[in-house]
Amino acid sequence: MSGSHRASSQRRRSAGPPSADLPGGADAPGPRQLSRGRRRKARKRRGALSATSFALLMAGAAGWFGFGPGGVLAAHGHGGALPKSTPDLPPTTLDDVPAPADGTTAARPDTGGISGASASAAPSPAASGQAADGSYAALPGLGAAFTARIPAETSQVVLATGANKNSSDTTVTLWTRTPDGRWHPGATWAAHNGYSGWTTDHNVGDLRSPIGVFTLSDAGGLKADPGSKLPYHQDSDFVAAGKGFTGETLAGSFDYVIAINYNRVPGSSPLDTREPLGSAKGGGIWIHADHGGPTHACVSVSEEHMAELVRTLDPAAHPVIVMGDAASLAA
Repeated sequence: MSGSHRASSQRRRSAGPPSADLPGGADAPGPRQLSRGRRRKARKRRGALSATSFALLMAGAAGWFGFGPGGVLAAHGHGGALPKSTPDLPPTTLDDVPAPADGTTAARPDTGGISGASASAAPSPAASGQAADGSYAALPGLGAAFTARIPAETSQVVLATGANKNSSDTTVTLWTRTPDGRWHPGATWAAHNGYSGWTTDHNVGDLRSPIGVFTLSDAGGLKADPGSKLPYHQDSDFVAAGKGFTGETLAGSFDYVIAINYNRVPGSSPLDTREPLGSAKGGGIWIHADHGGPTHACVSVSEEHMAELVRTLDPAAHPVIVMGDAASLAA
């Protein structure tokens, strides 16, 4: 998408076109003035602003609108004219992001790498059932519907919680369930998801990550196996080329990946292109190394944390990923 912001300095004249016969483009005298041969003395209007006062008033208003709190330029984070968007790259400013179909406000894409912002406020210990050892009776932030979708045999859950429905900012936490049924949290990592946010009906090209509970069964990457318990598929085809949504390089994004079992055949390499639901529903959705910006639909964490996640997930624990925006997960 390309475009430009133009500012016009030309003033429109309300009195009609200037006369070409008069110096300075002055307006021609009206018929009454010509017939009487003299000009009437203009009457002074009561309450009218002088030209100087009007100009000062308009200048002050323009300054406030352009640069004051909430002004146009302040809202865009620029001190001057807005930049042109680049046709060869996806939109990177709030003005260029298509409005969400549900009418909500699109979030500004992250342009500074992983933000580290928390997806939602941490629940109080009393409200979440937190014990003295830091464990929980149920995964915080999940409503009854998503809690019920976690398999009974699962003892490892990767919880990816998005900031909101239209945001590409996410936090990821690996939770472990002990034999007594209590959930213990690992570290929380800043992450990214799809450029346009989240959806319950993912389709190819919508730039949204699918909301749901998906099993995790296969890992791989360009780099050698870091010590994975999951089947690990090292392959030279795990290469990401080009630039991301904010112009960042994608190199290294697929050094380590874990396939999310959305529209794929479990038990195969993440590179397997089979899509049981059909190609229109998208595929190739992974957890992979973060490149400093939004993804097409994947979830990304730093390469260091990816290597740790690959080493930690255990097929015997029947790991799953629970992913979506905070409001959807809590419903």
